[in-house]
Amino acid sequence: KKPKNPNPNKEKQVLQKSDKIFLLSLFTPILGRHEVRSWTTVAKQSLCLMWQKVKVQLMLSMSFLVAVCWYCRRLYSFLAQLLKRWSNYLQRKLIRNVSVLTEVDLLGYSVREWKEETKQAKHMREAYEELFWSCHIKYLRQVRKDNYSVLRAVLFQIFSQGIYFPSWMKERDILKLPEKLLYSQGCNWIQQYSFGPERYTGPNVFGKLRKCMETLKTNWIEISATKDHEERGNLCNTLFSDESKEHKLYEAIKFIMLYEVVEAYEQIKNREETTHNLFNLLLARDSSPDPLSFMMNHLNAIGDSICLDQVELFLLGYLLEVKIRVYRLHRFRTEEFQVHYPDEYRREWNEISLLTEDDRYYHIPLFRT
Repeated sequence: KKPKNPNPNKEKQVLQKSDKIFLLSLFTPILGRHEVRSWTTVAKQSLCLMWQKVKVQLMLSMSFLVAVCWYCRRLYSFLAQLLKRWSNYLQRKLIRNVSVLTEVDLLGYSVREWKEETKQAKHMREAYEELFWSCHIKYLRQVRKDNYSVLRAVLFQIFSQGIYFPSWMKERDILKLPEKLLYSQGCNWIQQYSFGPERYTGPNVFGKLRKCMETLKTNWIEISATKDHEERGNLCNTLFSDESKEHKLYEAIKFIMLYEVVEAYEQIKNREETTHNLFNLLLARDSSPDPLSFMMNHLNAIGDSICLDQVELFLLGYLLEVKIRVYRLHRFRTEEFQVHYPDEYRREWNEISLLTEDDRYYHIPLFRT
């Protein structure tokens, strides 16, 4: 017989305690795994939250960088286009201002300018070939086609060759010619003198004429005193790229022509001295029987609406003391294909050459042996 447990309640408590210990030991691994899983989830959630924030920052940063790159690219493209346009503008401006261009091949120029198969084009190409093979003209310098064309072509060659002042200009002070014409000759009508396309007339004409004479004298002395050919060429290119100075040169030459016509007219009228025959030819025209009509009907329009005509070319060569040889291509195969202005000249005079297709616009031929 088993002895009875004197304290059944105590046994029951011990049994319950042991059951709790067993159950706790049974579920302890499960609770540990649950705790680990909780920390892992928290870590993942934290990382995800952090990545979301970082991702937003990265997206904003990348968007900003893309916007900056796009903006810089657009700015670069805009600046490149602006620079290109400015460069083209300066180039066009420079080319437009250069009134005597660099030399080009003569035959190449004739083919480009007269590429049609018309009778006139064939005639011109044949004339250019004659210049190339018989006259040894290999190159050409184009001169701006305006109503100063012949004056520009003549003065450019005088300056580029370093030709000195004419002898009569050395003996006189050409700066005083405007005042002399007014006070000695009493030519009050000189106030109607017009400066080519400017068409200026008025009481200040003497001041403007004096500035023109100063520009001519200063530049002529400076360039002719330059011995180095390359340096002299650079001076000429600079001078003939300045439209304002150019026009002053041409107006000075026009006024010298007028002054000489006034003196010749007085000599003819007073029968004091024998004048050159070209003055008789010039004053024999119905449009220029006296200096005033010569100025109003011819000189004032030169540079504006007309060029020098043949008689005035004689006068120009005579006053500048140069023999002007002109190749007139539209007169090819005639006696007038090659002419000189003036036809009577002194042996010591320098020679310059011009080339024209229509007796209106002139270019500069260059010889090569």
